[in-house]
Amino acid sequence: MKRKIKITFNAPVVLGFAAICFIATLLNYLTNGKSNQMIFMTYHSSLMSPLTYLRLFTHVFGHDGWQHFIGNMAYILLLGPMLEEKHGPMKIIEVIAVTALVTGVINYLFFWNTALCGASGVVFAFILMASFTSFREGEIPITFILVAAIYLGQQVYDGVVLDDNISNMAHVVGGIVGGILGFSLNKRSKYGI
Repeated sequence: MKRKIKITFNAPVVLGFAAICFIATLLNYLTNGKSNQMIFMTYHSSLMSPLTYLRLFTHVFGHDGWQHFIGNMAYILLLGPMLEEKHGPMKIIEVIAVTALVTGVINYLFFWNTALCGASGVVFAFILMASFTSFREGEIPITFILVAAIYLGQQVYDGVVLDDNISNMAHVVGGIVGGILGFSLNKRSKYGI
């Protein structure tokens, strides 16, 4: 007897995140950029506006266009389910929220003339977190060192050499957040904390 193949709803947080990003990108397209400017992009704005604080989190949902969206979602959908299965949905929500907040605050404080949108910081957090999947106490995986050197090194280089309207700061900061959280989550999971 043949077994039926069924489609499963694995990784609900990652799939939900991708769906919200899709809707935000579609809204950006339909509103000719107005929705990003209002909700899905963080920039230096008045601290008296409640939207300033909301955008510190929601900027990771907005994307500048479909190519930007597809590039980020390819990594999110590749790495996210593995991380969500290993750490659980709530930890992935925390990683996304912390990455959004840290990159948003740094952009607000230090890059006054730069608007920030997109899930690139989350992508880099996931990349560095994934390199800790086989972590053991007292060891630093060579994969982590190589991933950090290749991905973060490239972003630092691009940030210094290229003027391409890409926020390399979000990539670097997202990677740092992912590295720290990946190390800490794997250390805790070993001891059941």
